[in-house]
Amino acid sequence: MRTHNRWQASDSIHCSGCRLHTDLCACALLLPMPAHTRVVLVTHVREMSKPTNTGRLALACIAGARLIERGRRDAALTAIPCDPDSQPLLLYPGPDAIPLGEWKAAQGSNAKRVTLVVPDGTWRQTKRVRYRIPGLSQVPCVSLPAGLPSFYRLRHAADSQRLGTLEAIAHALRILDESEIADRLMHVFRVIVDRALWSNGRLTADQVTGGIPAGASQDGPRNPQFRDSRGRS
Repeated sequence: MRTHNRWQASDSIHCSGCRLHTDLCACALLLPMPAHTRVVLVTHVREMSKPTNTGRLALACIAGARLIERGRRDAALTAIPCDPDSQPLLLYPGPDAIPLGEWKAAQGSNAKRVTLVVPDGTWRQTKRVRYRIPGLSQVPCVSLPAGLPSFYRLRHAADSQRLGTLEAIAHALRILDESEIADRLMHVFRVIVDRALWSNGRLTADQVTGGIPAGASQDGPRNPQFRDSRGRS
C-alpha cells in the first residue's frame, strides 16, 4: 500500500522537488518565469505534503509567487499581500463570482496589475478560504469559463471538470494576456502528470508529453491487464 510518507525528503527513491521517481525527475523544467500578474497561493497545510499537489509546481514556475499556509493551529492567519497599485482578485467559482474575462473587459485601459489569490486544497478546504483569511471577504471573486477540460488524472474528483490548481492558474493567466507563461505551466503540468501515469502503467511511453528520460523504469503497473494469473504485478 502506498502512503504519503514515502514522498518525504528522506525517501531516496523520489525527488523532493517534483515528487517523481528520481529517474523521472522533471525539476529541470521548474524554472521561474516572470509574470505581470502577482500570484498568491493560499494552501491548506495538509495539501503541501501530498504528492499530487500542483500548487507547489506553480510556485516554482512563477517568479515572485507567494505562499500563504493555513490550517496550522499554532499560527495566526496572514493577510493577503497586495500593493496599492494592484487589484486583488480571488479565483474561486463562488455564487457571486464574475467571469474573469468579463471583469478584464470591463477594466479597459484602466486595468491595474492583478494580484491573483488562488485557494489550493480540497473543495471543502478552499470554500472556507474567503472567510478565514483577513480581508479576503471584501476581495472580488472571479471565475473561469465553464467546461474547461482537465488533464489532472492523478486524483479522482466528483466533478470531472474540476481543474488542478496549476491548470486553473494557467487558464487565468491566459485570460489576463499572459499566454507565454500559461503555455509553459501547462507543458510542465502535462510532463509531470504523464510521467507519473507512465510510472504506474497507465500510459505507454509514446503517450508521455516530452517522452521518457533515458534509463527510467516503471514503478509497477496498476492496470489489471498487466497482472499474472496469481494476481501479482
